[in-house]
Amino acid sequence: MSVVKPYRRICRQFADGTYGTRGRWEYMLHKKYAKSPEHYIRAFLLIQKDLLTLFDYIEPADKNSKTYSYRIHELLLRTCVEVEANCKAILIENGYRKKSDNMCMNDYKKIEISHKLSSYKIKLPIWNGKKNVRDPFSEWKSKGTLQWYDIYNQTKHDRHSKFKLATFDNLIDAICGLISLISSQFWRCDFPPTEWILSLGGINDGMESAIGEYFRVKFPTDWDVSERYEFDWNQLKNDTDPFQNSNY
Repeated sequence: MSVVKPYRRICRQFADGTYGTRGRWEYMLHKKYAKSPEHYIRAFLLIQKDLLTLFDYIEPADKNSKTYSYRIHELLLRTCVEVEANCKAILIENGYRKKSDNMCMNDYKKIEISHKLSSYKIKLPIWNGKKNVRDPFSEWKSKGTLQWYDIYNQTKHDRHSKFKLATFDNLIDAICGLISLISSQFWRCDFPPTEWILSLGGINDGMESAIGEYFRVKFPTDWDVSERYEFDWNQLKNDTDPFQNSNY
């Protein structure tokens, strides 16, 4: 049996394999789906903007993977702070009983079960080399650790001796991780102040445009039938609370 009531901050496939076509994404606009989603989107868009500026000086290419600089380090820190902010928001808004100040990666890993982050793939549209497609949470499939997040912690606590670890490669992985998190909550909806129109078509690469319209994202297709959504939002939306909490 499929899931007949959506979870807060959790975007999933529907029973027919789609995510948000035919207006099915509209449940994400409800005020009880997520608190202040536009602020999380805006923070990501600023990071993406700064990354594209960085591309003016560092060519997105395999050969530059080990490049490091203060600008890269700064952007890595900001990105991972947003990763943490999104993880905390998901857990807290689903009733997770732990203070946000006490949360760590062991808590964030619980989101893998509800969001299938390890199944997300993110593509950079312009890249010279073979590393243009990233799966930043792939280690979670085997309950491993995330290298880019570990590097963030090392360089945050000991910037002087660990500085060279804050590489261009780790930054790209971290940003792709943030895109995966944003996509796993809000699909392609960026919560604009005016009416949002979904554009269809475009590049035929088996992926979709991510929020921000630069990166490409491949959403998980390995949801079990029992985990997929199957509800009529027009019937649910007038309920006092049309959402349920994920049990973490």
